[in-house]
Amino acid sequence: MDKLDGLESFLKNVDKISELVKDMKSSDAEVQQKAMEEADRYIAALDEPCTTKVNKTTINTSPPLQPSVSLQNESPVNFMKIMEKDAEERRVRRIAKEKKATALKDKGNEAYAQEDYETAVKYYSDGLAELRDMQPLYTNRAQAYIKLGKYKEAISDCEWALKCNERCIKAYLHMGKAYLALKKYNESKNCFQKLLEIEPAREKMMKEYLTQVDLEAEKESQEMKAMQELDKQDGSAKIVPELLEKLSRPGQASFYYCGGFEILSQAVTDCTGQTLFRLNNGFSVISSNDVVKSCLLQETKDGDSQELCASVLRLWRVVCCGNDENLKMLMSCPVSRQSIVDLLTSEHGAVQKECIALLLLYSQMPHGRCLAIDNLNVHKLARNLMVCITKQQQESTSVNILENFAAENKFCIQLRKGLTDSVIVPFTSVLRNNDKSSHLVLPSLISAVGRLAQDEVICHDFAHDPECWKAFLIAIRLCSACEYREVLYALLGLIINLSAITSPVIQDHAVSLCNSCLGLLKDTDGGIITRASGVLCNVLPQSTEAVQQAIQGDVVRTMRRLLKGTGQTATKYAIKTLTVCTAASQLAREELLKSDTKLSILRHLLGSSCDEMVSGNAALCLAHCLELEGTASNLLGTDIVLVLLRHAAGDAKRTTVQRNAAIALGKLCRSEPRHMTKLRELHGLEILHSTMQHVS
Repeated sequence: MDKLDGLESFLKNVDKISELVKDMKSSDAEVQQKAMEEADRYIAALDEPCTTKVNKTTINTSPPLQPSVSLQNESPVNFMKIMEKDAEERRVRRIAKEKKATALKDKGNEAYAQEDYETAVKYYSDGLAELRDMQPLYTNRAQAYIKLGKYKEAISDCEWALKCNERCIKAYLHMGKAYLALKKYNESKNCFQKLLEIEPAREKMMKEYLTQVDLEAEKESQEMKAMQELDKQDGSAKIVPELLEKLSRPGQASFYYCGGFEILSQAVTDCTGQTLFRLNNGFSVISSNDVVKSCLLQETKDGDSQELCASVLRLWRVVCCGNDENLKMLMSCPVSRQSIVDLLTSEHGAVQKECIALLLLYSQMPHGRCLAIDNLNVHKLARNLMVCITKQQQESTSVNILENFAAENKFCIQLRKGLTDSVIVPFTSVLRNNDKSSHLVLPSLISAVGRLAQDEVICHDFAHDPECWKAFLIAIRLCSACEYREVLYALLGLIINLSAITSPVIQDHAVSLCNSCLGLLKDTDGGIITRASGVLCNVLPQSTEAVQQAIQGDVVRTMRRLLKGTGQTATKYAIKTLTVCTAASQLAREELLKSDTKLSILRHLLGSSCDEMVSGNAALCLAHCLELEGTASNLLGTDIVLVLLRHAAGDAKRTTVQRNAAIALGKLCRSEPRHMTKLRELHGLEILHSTMQHVS
C-alpha cells in the first residue's frame, strides 16, 4: 500500500475478496470448494506474484487483515487529500495518453488516405497501446483490416469498439461488411439491422447494404446449384461451357461468332444457365474477342458486323434478365460500358432495338439503375435517349427508360451539368413539333421531365430557360387546337411545378401564359380547368400586367364559380388566384362583392377548411375586400368575428393563418366599430394581444 498507484486496484478488489471469504466460511462444503478454486484463479491472475499459500484443508477463521499502520494512523482529512492527489495524477496521465493516442490516430488516418493500410494498422495499434479504451482507434483499425482482407481481425476490433460504446455506428457498419466478406450473411444482416435501430434516419443507406447482403447470398446459392447440376453430368448443363469454349477461339469470321451467340442465347433458358455462363468467363470471352469488340465499338459497320453486334446485345440481355450478379458483371467490362450507350443511336434497326431492350432491363430495377448510373456516361445516355424520342425510333421504350432513371437521385445529380444540351433542347424540339405521331408519347415524356424537375437544380434550370417557355406556349396552342387533352393535362401539371419558382423568364411570358390559361378555363374538362387555375395562381404573383389582364378576362367570376363544390386542389388554386387579384386591384374586390355582398364563399372556407393554404388565403382575401366601403357593415349579424377569432387564436404552428385572420379582424373592427362590441364580448382583444406577441 506504500505505492498510491496500487490503491485504486486495492479498492476494486475489496468486494471480490469479501465475497470469496464469505463463501469460504460457508457450511456447505461444495460452496467452500468452489470458493477456493475461484481464489486460486484470482490469485494466478494478479499482476504481482503472490507468495501466500492457502491451506486447502483448513478454513482460516481469523479476523480480516487490518489496514497497514501508515494508513491506519492517517486522519480522514489527510486520507482524502491522498485520494484527491492520486485522482489528479491519474487525470494528468490520462490526458497525456489521450494526446499521444490522438496523434497516432491522425498519422494512421493519413496513411489510410494514402492507401498504405499496413502502416495505418501499425499507427492505430500504437495508439491503442497508449489508450486501450479509445473507440475510434478500434473502428479505424477495423476499416484498415477490411482493406487488407483481414476480416476476423476487423470483427474483433468492432467488438472491442462496442465495449467502449454499445451504440457505435461505425462498429456495426464495419462488422457488417466484414461478415459479408466472410459470407456470414445472417450475422451481416443483424449488424445492419441493429444499425438501423440505432439510426432510423439512415434507412435508405441500410436498405442498400441489406440488399447487397441478399444479392451476395443469392449469388452463392446460384453458383452452388449450378455446380451441382454440372457435377451430375447433365447434358443441358454442359452445353453452355462447351459453347463458350468454342466461341473463345480467336480469329474466326463474324458469322461464326454470330451463329454461336445465337445458339448460346437459346441454350441459356434458366438461372443455372446464366450462372454457368458467368462461371465459365462468358463476359470476358466476348469482351476480349477482337472481332466482337470491333463490331461493338462500331469500328466495322458491314452487314455481318451489325448482325454480330445485335446477337451479342441479345445474348447479354438473355444472360442478365433477372440475374443481378450478371448485370453487375456486364457493367464491369469497359467495352460494354462504352458500347451500350453509343449503340442507342445506331442506324441499324436490330442493333438499336436490342440495345434499348438491354437498357430497359437495367432501368426496371433499383439495383440495375444504380449499376448503370455508376458505370455509364449519364449525359450521353440521356441525350441519346432523347435522340431516339425526337427521331421516333423506339420512342415509347426510350421514354420509359428515361422515366425510370429519373426516379434515381444520383441520375438527376449527375445530369445537372449539361442538362440543356442533353434534355432541354431536344425536349423543347418535341414540344414545338407536336403532331399526331408524337402526341402519343408526349404525356410520358412530360412525366419523365417532371420527375427530373423534382431535383431543385434541374427545376431551376427549366424555369429560367427562355426557349422552354416559348415551347410551352406553342404546345398549349397546338394541343388546344387539336384537342390533345392528355398531352395538355400533363403539360399544365409540369408548368405548375416549374412556375412555383420566381423567374424573370416566367415574368416575360406571364401575360401570354395568362391569356392561354384564361382560354382553357372555358374548357369542358374539369381537370384541364383545375390545372389552368394552378398555372394562373403561380404566374399572376410574378406580373402586375398579367393580373390586370386576368381581371379583364373575368377571372374573378370564374374563380368564384370554382370555389362552389369543387375539389380541394381546385379550391386551393382558385382562392390563391382570388387573393392575388384582390390584393392588386380594387376592381377585383368590387367584382367579388358584386355577386356576394356578405362574402359567404370566403366565410364558408374559413369555417370549414382545415387546409392552412386555403384558410390563410381566404382570411387575406377577406382583408382585401374589407378595404371597400360598406363591406364591414354588410357582415353585421354574421359569425365573421367568431370565425376570424378562432383562426387568430388557433394552432400556434399556423402562424400565417393567425396573422392573416388577425389582420382581417383588425380591418373589420376599424371599418365598422359595432363589430368591436362582439369582439369584446368574446374577450377578443386579450386573445389578439397574446396572438400577435407570439406571431411577432
